[in-house]
Amino acid sequence: MDSESSGTAEGSGRPAGGPALDAGLLSPVRAGTKAEAATGDSAYLTAMLDAEAALARAQARLGIIPAGAAQAIGAAAASGRVDLVSVARRARGSGNPVVPLVADLRKLAGPAGGHVHRGATSQDIVDTGAMIVAARARRVALAHLDRALEALAGLAARHRDTPMAGRTLGRQALPTTFGAKAAGWLLGCLEASDRLAAVPLPVQLGGAAGTLDGYGDRAFDLVAEFATETGLACPVLPWHTRRTPVADLAAALALVAGALGKIATDVWLLAQSEVNEVAEAAGPGRGGSSAMAHKRNPALATLIRSAALQVPAHAQILLAAQSAPLERPAGEWHAEWQPLRECLRLTGGAAETAAELLGGLEVRPDRMRANLAGLLDVLDEDPRPGAAPALVDRALDSYRRNRA
Repeated sequence: MDSESSGTAEGSGRPAGGPALDAGLLSPVRAGTKAEAATGDSAYLTAMLDAEAALARAQARLGIIPAGAAQAIGAAAASGRVDLVSVARRARGSGNPVVPLVADLRKLAGPAGGHVHRGATSQDIVDTGAMIVAARARRVALAHLDRALEALAGLAARHRDTPMAGRTLGRQALPTTFGAKAAGWLLGCLEASDRLAAVPLPVQLGGAAGTLDGYGDRAFDLVAEFATETGLACPVLPWHTRRTPVADLAAALALVAGALGKIATDVWLLAQSEVNEVAEAAGPGRGGSSAMAHKRNPALATLIRSAALQVPAHAQILLAAQSAPLERPAGEWHAEWQPLRECLRLTGGAAETAAELLGGLEVRPDRMRANLAGLLDVLDEDPRPGAAPALVDRALDSYRRNRA
């Protein structure tokens, strides 16, 4: 959770004696998921502290600051003594959280405090922290996508020849197979996963105006060391007003959310009472209705669709923020922070939910054949499902080569 507290204020729903917390009450697709844990306020604070510690270690390696100072800064950053709520509230005065964070870190570092944040600017730490969070959240999302892909490959293989009605514009069209449908889901998810995995996540270091003026002839060496220390990519130039890394990440996350949304939409439609060709796995508390006990709702598909509908809107803000002016934006950069977090947590939550959905999806071949019979009755002949089985084979071959 973004801030921790126990209990609630009577009659208010607020944490007793503490700030309001964001537990995902209105965003169940990410509530309690690993993506939520990787993108909460605590995760961002930790990432910015990690960035400061990594910068100090990189500077010590190059002799810019003493090794002992880097050790003290690292210990202070890892101490857990920086108050998240205090930093957040004091950030209103400076417009970003790094100014109060650096002030606290300098106090905690004692005599080494003068070496904290040397030559850096707030944007260096916010952007690097965001890329650290993105890298950690991406690992979580990709792991769940791998689970979803494995489940999809299994569905495609098992139902390679399972006949069903293909539907265009919501109406029965010609026969296909459920395996071919699953193969399409598989390729869409695979392409999106590969795109997300390939997005470069670079470290940011530019100094006050993006000129690395505080580091002299060691500037480029320091950027490379900083990248190594954080595990991020090393950029050619500072990207403080060249927001390609953020926009590229946003586009990839939107692509993943869209691929998962396609699957969820199809599952929702195929699970309708009148169609009833698939169903989500049953379980305690799963798919229930507060008013109709007889209903078994496609709850997981609904959650995934909710994320797929939101992520492109958040990504649009990140794409619009590319028009950042001069050497430090007054609003565009700041506007990125929350939409980027939402893209990461919603897409990661959708990936985890999709892995659960696909791993337990019930496929009903008998119902598919029954629905298909109605289509065949109105056709002049008994057509086969075209090249659908061969399409499944091609999709599975592509998946296996990709994962080899």
